[in-house]
Amino acid sequence: MATRELPVPSFFDPSAADTMFQVKYQALYKEGLAWAKAHGVKHAATDRKRICLMPIDCQNTFCLTSGELFVGGRSGRGAIDDNVRLCEYIYRNLGHISEIAPTLDTHFLIQIFHTPFWEDEDGNNPNPATVITDVDVEKGRWRVSPRVAHATVGAGGYTWLQEYAQHYTRSLAKAGKYQLMVWPFHAMLGGLGHPLVSIVEQAVTFHAACRGTNVGYEVKGGNPLTENYSVLRPEVLDAHDGRAVAQKNARFIRKLLQYDAVVIAGQAMSHCVAWTIDDLLNEIMTQDSALVKKVYLLRDCTSPVVIPGVVDFTDDANKAFDRFANAGMHVVETTTPMEAWPGLGL
Repeated sequence: MATRELPVPSFFDPSAADTMFQVKYQALYKEGLAWAKAHGVKHAATDRKRICLMPIDCQNTFCLTSGELFVGGRSGRGAIDDNVRLCEYIYRNLGHISEIAPTLDTHFLIQIFHTPFWEDEDGNNPNPATVITDVDVEKGRWRVSPRVAHATVGAGGYTWLQEYAQHYTRSLAKAGKYQLMVWPFHAMLGGLGHPLVSIVEQAVTFHAACRGTNVGYEVKGGNPLTENYSVLRPEVLDAHDGRAVAQKNARFIRKLLQYDAVVIAGQAMSHCVAWTIDDLLNEIMTQDSALVKKVYLLRDCTSPVVIPGVVDFTDDANKAFDRFANAGMHVVETTTPMEAWPGLGL
């Protein structure tokens, strides 16, 4: 018998979506046990159909208006409203969702997409939102700062690093990926921007308590030599000399494809969400194209990067989702009960 939608717990406060607060783990765990008993929510191990929810980068840095890279979309409230809907979806569907696997964008000071990595001929670092192309590197408009060589490839590696920078920007252009963007410092490990935004952390912790499972956190983005929008694959894997600088996340890919359904939400629709879905689609097409039908995209729980007056990735994001739908993935919204989602068979 299909599990009905559940009520949203009274402790959930949508007005707290743009705030940080301490999740009271012990009290929340006890409340989760009582909630599961009261509403007949069974242990996740008993699920007939195993469903994984993957909230991508629902972190303070992207989801609070005070965050370094708040994803406001065109409405200006994108990630805030997305997370309210996401939490309500989690609470209503506790009995359907077997595991929640949030990704955590994770960064350090010196990385190829941060200000310290680059300098112009006068030794000035680029400002955030600067785009660095392969032509810029070739003509010397931007070069690797000698100060970062030791922190990235060790002493004596500057020449190699400069050659790699040329290779990296050319590889992005050749693969049709976004050009290298210098981002503001964000999702810094150990900082306030790195954790899940509080209302989402509260929801996924409550789910874990109700279902008798752990939250399946997946960390990405710490490699200093490549951007890592997708949790499944960095932007560039190999250097100019054939040396491997990164690798795809084969373990997590296998994990996702073992589920009967994978539900994807999070931030930003135009970047980390889109590239993760694209990489998942490519993996599916190399293994078994029929697997594409197990992927569900929560369209009302994701927003694109929009920096007013600078850049707007909304159209790119919409085109990507159209392409995913045309490939056979299901684009759904939280307003439709999961029992009515196409092909899910609850």
